[in-house]
Amino acid sequence: MTGSPTTSVQDARAALAERLRNLRLDAGITGKELAAACGWSMAKSSRIAAGRTNPSDDDIRAWCRACGAEGQIADLIAARRQADAMYVEWKRLQRTGMRHLQEASRPLYERTRVFRVYASHVIPGYLQTPGYATALMGTIAEFRGTPDDVSDAVDARMRRTQAVLHGNHRFATLIEEKVLHHRVGDPEVMAGQLGHLLASMALPSMSLGVIPSTVDREHVMWPVEQFTAFDTTRVHVELLAAKVTVTAPSELELYHRAFARLKTLAVHGAEARALIVKAIDAQT
Repeated sequence: MTGSPTTSVQDARAALAERLRNLRLDAGITGKELAAACGWSMAKSSRIAAGRTNPSDDDIRAWCRACGAEGQIADLIAARRQADAMYVEWKRLQRTGMRHLQEASRPLYERTRVFRVYASHVIPGYLQTPGYATALMGTIAEFRGTPDDVSDAVDARMRRTQAVLHGNHRFATLIEEKVLHHRVGDPEVMAGQLGHLLASMALPSMSLGVIPSTVDREHVMWPVEQFTAFDTTRVHVELLAAKVTVTAPSELELYHRAFARLKTLAVHGAEARALIVKAIDAQT
């Protein structure tokens, strides 16, 4: 794995900065002349050119006009927005609550044919019960100080779940054993959630593996951040502060390789069911 899941974001912003630098060089003007034409300080031009400051749409328009490259404005603004979309803070995604986020993701879930999910913290959304989702989202809303639309958000998540679980999709899910014992909600909620996991294992589209806490990971794979791979085109990584979208082929390959290695550590079938039953017994 890479040292940080934000590498692709940094690369995209560095590529944008390089394109802006090349526009200035092609125009044959100095950084000082560009700054004067844009009406800002030389320091700002330097920060943008070095990739230390993320330019706004207006900054890009001014830069392109100063370089006589108005034809590049639309393309460069699109590149900037794409880079911004790779790393989005939860407070921005959830500024109006959580329902919208659940509804906005539904088209992606519906067009994805193969999901590969590694759960190192909580039960994946498409396997959550209403009780578990309510307790989890309630905690998140309180911690992040977002508008409390938990009930509506849970309803939206359940509608999304029904759409994908009964559609033409396949799910490969790996869950760390500690997730089965991390209590979300009261014991009754957890017992219901774990029972739902057992029932979900019977779905023809579902492959569910549990990575035992006692497994020998040496030279194989360490626990990493929770992530969801949508086919082979993108990966969503869940960080405390933000959701990171990975689309760079080299980084996608790393996540898929990590999933394959983690899968070798997991148990399936009867062994997985035994670990889930053990977690259910621990709730009483």
